[in-house]
Amino acid sequence: MRKAIAIVALAAGLAACGMISTLVNGFRYAKAVESDLEQVTGLKPEVGFNWSNGRLVVVTVTFPRLYDTKPVRELAEAVRAAVEKEFRQMPENIVLAFSLGRVAPGKVAQAEQTYE
Repeated sequence: MRKAIAIVALAAGLAACGMISTLVNGFRYAKAVESDLEQVTGLKPEVGFNWSNGRLVVVTVTFPRLYDTKPVRELAEAVRAAVEKEFRQMPENIVLAFSLGRVAPGKVAQAEQTYE
């Protein structure tokens, strides 16, 4: 009986090692993406991720404010390149977000509309 309990405990521990290494590596990759994008934009984003069954499902990149130095398309390409480089795989989805924070009365965050 003790032998069976020991085997089950050992198996559970070994299974958890894969999850722990994935989690630790994921945080390391997220920090690397943050650093890469901070060098490109001058803003340090927050990067979150979701892995499911060994595949990268979604990476969320949230900037602390609107980034209006470059067009959103160029920023999106920089984000996509950094995520693919650091995570070493392309996620199923990348979410790009901006925190608008508390807006003072009379001031509104607006994005310019371009007509093509």
